Amino acid sequence: MQLSVIILNYNVHYFLELCLQSVEAAIQGLDAEIIVIDNNSQDESCAMVKEKFINVKLIENKENSGFSKGNNIGVAQAKGEFLCILNPDTVVPENTFKTLLGFAKKQNNLGIVGCKLIDGNSNYLPESKRNVPVTKIAINKALGNSKHYYANHLKEQEIGEADVFVGAFMLLKRSVYNEINGFDEDYFMYGEDIDLSYKIKKAGYRSFYYGEISVIHYKGESTLKDKRYAKRFYGAMQIFYKKHFKSNFVFDALVFFGIQSARWFGGNISSEALDFQDYTLVSNAKNEVLATKLSKAVTHVLNVTEGVENTQIIFDANYISFQKIIKQMEALEKNKNLSFKILPKNANFILGSNSSKSRGEVIHF
Repeated sequence: MQLSVIILNYNVHYFLELCLQSVEAAIQGLDAEIIVIDNNSQDESCAMVKEKFINVKLIENKENSGFSKGNNIGVAQAKGEFLCILNPDTVVPENTFKTLLGFAKKQNNLGIVGCKLIDGNSNYLPESKRNVPVTKIAINKALGNSKHYYANHLKEQEIGEADVFVGAFMLLKRSVYNEINGFDEDYFMYGEDIDLSYKIKKAGYRSFYYGEISVIHYKGESTLKDKRYAKRFYGAMQIFYKKHFKSNFVFDALVFFGIQSARWFGGNISSEALDFQDYTLVSNAKNEVLATKLSKAVTHVLNVTEGVENTQIIFDANYISFQKIIKQMEALEKNKNLSFKILPKNANFILGSNSSKSRGEVIHF
């Protein structure tokens, strides 16, 4: 088997449905499998997978065992030569795996292949490619200087070597994953992707950023940004430095301050619902039910142009490919008066996110 796509899910039923639709389209023509590991979700995630994605292998954990252990459980049952570790709040274009597998097979001593990640409003996410956060870099990052934290030697759409990739999307050989013992289960959430990337680098493998493939990562949808997030994030960084670097008083102090300030000032970030003047449905069919739900007129078009503004653009995945949706989102990215949602195939809801810092929105109709 060529590829196993590993998706760890926790309580993101609707985003998982959209993700699985895009992955199924992207593995067409490949000898591939999709494995969903559910970390004891309390929503309808498992029922949805069983009903709508009968070819997906579903592993139902009876507890939330964390990101590292959950993914390791999935990989243990994988059969593919290559793995793709993928978040459930992502959307991949149809050419993703064919393109990246073709690239990967040409590389010697391959570690990880990452890609360009964008948020739900088509903004580039700089964590798509990072450097190893040695102590000096980490301290500067904590103080607000991220110049050397991200792999800025590569432009967003370039292809080249980088060291650290985000766990939302990682393509690598299963043999390499097993050689370095997969994700370290000392991390419950956050930091494990940095750790895995660094272990692969230390083992002598070369990792690559492939900026010609863009994947939507709604980011924050499966892990909300609040004081618990800050505590786990800074705690994960402490684990990383204890494992790989000498203790540093300044860094330890910054970690302590970060955790304490999150306790004092942290708060949940809620869904950011904006009031748009206009809605535009990119589809080959009108949708009067959706228009009634939105309580506003919905302009129906076959193609969207740069002339629109202050508009919520809704892409109908029944009509337009995920690859074209992402391409059009990026083409319109400079227009800050736009926001985007996707109508999944055969669905009665639209979803999206207006910011990488706030929770996504699901609208049923």
